[in-house]
Amino acid sequence: MTTSSLTLLILVMAFASYWLAMYRSVKVAGGQHKVSKLVSLPSQYALLTALWCGIPAFLFLTLWLMIEAQVIEWLVVARISEFSNQEDLVHISLYLNSVKLLANEITSGVSELSANEQQIEAAKYLIAVESNAKNFKAMAVVVIFVTTLGYLLAKISKSFHARKHIETIVKTILLLCSGIALLTTIGIILSVLVESIRFFTMVPVTEFLFGTEWSPQIALRADQVAGSGAFGALPLFVGTLLISSIAMLVSVPIGLMIAIYLSQYATPSVRSTAKPMLEILAGVPTVVYGFFAALTVAPMFRDLGESLNIPIAAESALAAGLVMGLMIIPFVSSLSEDALTAVPDSLKEGSLAMGATESETIRNVLLPAAVPGIVGSILLAVSRAIGETMIVVMAAGLAANLTFNPTESVTTVTAQIVSLLTGDQEFDSAKTLAAFALGLMLFTVTLSLNVIALKIVRRYREQYE
Repeated sequence: MTTSSLTLLILVMAFASYWLAMYRSVKVAGGQHKVSKLVSLPSQYALLTALWCGIPAFLFLTLWLMIEAQVIEWLVVARISEFSNQEDLVHISLYLNSVKLLANEITSGVSELSANEQQIEAAKYLIAVESNAKNFKAMAVVVIFVTTLGYLLAKISKSFHARKHIETIVKTILLLCSGIALLTTIGIILSVLVESIRFFTMVPVTEFLFGTEWSPQIALRADQVAGSGAFGALPLFVGTLLISSIAMLVSVPIGLMIAIYLSQYATPSVRSTAKPMLEILAGVPTVVYGFFAALTVAPMFRDLGESLNIPIAAESALAAGLVMGLMIIPFVSSLSEDALTAVPDSLKEGSLAMGATESETIRNVLLPAAVPGIVGSILLAVSRAIGETMIVVMAAGLAANLTFNPTESVTTVTAQIVSLLTGDQEFDSAKTLAAFALGLMLFTVTLSLNVIALKIVRRYREQYE
């Protein structure tokens, strides 16, 4: 039985156990009209039974799938006498691959004349072991389910508190989910930090942070840059700051104006139509924005610069920043509009009653009161701008130029991370490990922005709550 079939079987059995427990609880109570004598509802007994029967079976299936391949390979290797006294793991791996291919051919009915007798025997043994593993997996799932079902049906009584057990299960599931999220975060931080430390043992931190030359390729001749590449990331930081700043100069004012109009001036029909249309921009793939920037916006700026006698590169930070700003407008407008709408009407009405105009009320009352939500939307937009890659690659290029001129070609940290980790890489060279150092810098910047935004939000919340 396949894994998908077993998963479906567990769901069907859990559904069946739900109704069995429901019937059992009503029977224990003495009938539907005497259900009030139970300390828990029949539905709670049923839900507890379904959870306690389904979760252990599903956990066993998950754990078995994690070790099944390793156990089967170990059994096949132990059967092969040719490698019983050898430790050539590479040879064993190649031999196992050939045995697996031969087993697939035998299963599909294709005869293999070139295989020797030992390979054919090993392939047949592999087929038998896999068949036995499937049977064992199915039988174990059914046995676990039936055993837990019988135990819980026997436990149902008038004094059995099913609700407390359900709450314990739910709390455990929530705790596990929180733990998974926490462990994932810790794993990401540790993986980036460990590889970054390895990089900084090869390249000094001061050179990485303040160096003005970025040439991470490994040199082939001694007369090339530094003889082993240059890892000054300052041009990348400047390029990221330049493009993100242009994007925020476009998105924040336009997004706030849109939010103010939709929340304070637009009619309900206009708002219900315009807001979803704006939010569609957030669902457009970034590669589409990249095509738009590379094929439309960048040539337009270049032609405009030629007409004004201003040199603008074909791939410029201006084009990438403008298109990126258009892309993140929905993040600012939608969240800011929600924050302005959530401001209590009493604040607005009190300001108008004191004689303030509507524009003065928006500027002096609504916007300060909605600062936490607006700051959150801007922070999300900044993080989106810093982490954008495709638009930068397609519209701004990969040239690591140290410049604040928006008409020139620059690159960003994320674009260089993609460039460094593309293709086959050796994770013991400074070129590849530089990507982790860049990722650590991005993490540090994002964390700093979160801390600053949190302080701003707390300050204004204390003032208006």
